[in-house]
Amino acid sequence: MTSFELFIGNKNYSSWSFRPWIALKHKEIPFEESLVSFDFENGNPKFRAFSPSMKVPVLQDGDLTVWDSLAILEYAAECYPEKGLWPADKAMRARARAIASEMHSGFSALRGACPMNMRRPVEMLAVDEAVKADVSRIVEIWSECLEKSGGPFLFGEFTIADAMYAPVVSRFVTYTLTQSPVFEQYRAAMTETAAWQTWEADALKETWYVAVDEI
Repeated sequence: MTSFELFIGNKNYSSWSFRPWIALKHKEIPFEESLVSFDFENGNPKFRAFSPSMKVPVLQDGDLTVWDSLAILEYAAECYPEKGLWPADKAMRARARAIASEMHSGFSALRGACPMNMRRPVEMLAVDEAVKADVSRIVEIWSECLEKSGGPFLFGEFTIADAMYAPVVSRFVTYTLTQSPVFEQYRAAMTETAAWQTWEADALKETWYVAVDEI
């Protein structure tokens, strides 16, 4: 029996925390949430008590500490294989891992120009060609996945791939980065989940202000 404790940062800003949180919540995997805000310029010195990297999220399972969003999600998938965090089909699973990894390591222009900020009023942001290229590639990924799976999520049922792209959905909404019908379809599926709505409601109540994430 696992005893997950998930350490996260501010729900309004912490895109990396959002990823494992929404997956665990949507899949009804039990965990205790511990929120430690990063309202300091360089995180929070309290992170040192639980985070080897001094970043969030971090998962503790008894004596085991797992940091990094994708590593946490992989560990949860191993602990709860019956929850379907990855597609059952081998080929689909490989593809889901590929696009999750592309999100994990890529799209730096989008990340830098458009921080996750659920509290920010929805307003179109003028972005450069590098950001536009990131947006185009992401919409391409969603289009291909939804066409093959039939939706509502990238591989039919909600998987780690969806968790990895959840903060991107939020960014696309906040900064009005695309009007693609594919995005509208996928946005509806993601934002209508109870897990998304719970996280967003909490995010909107927060009062911490991080200047670097206010664009």
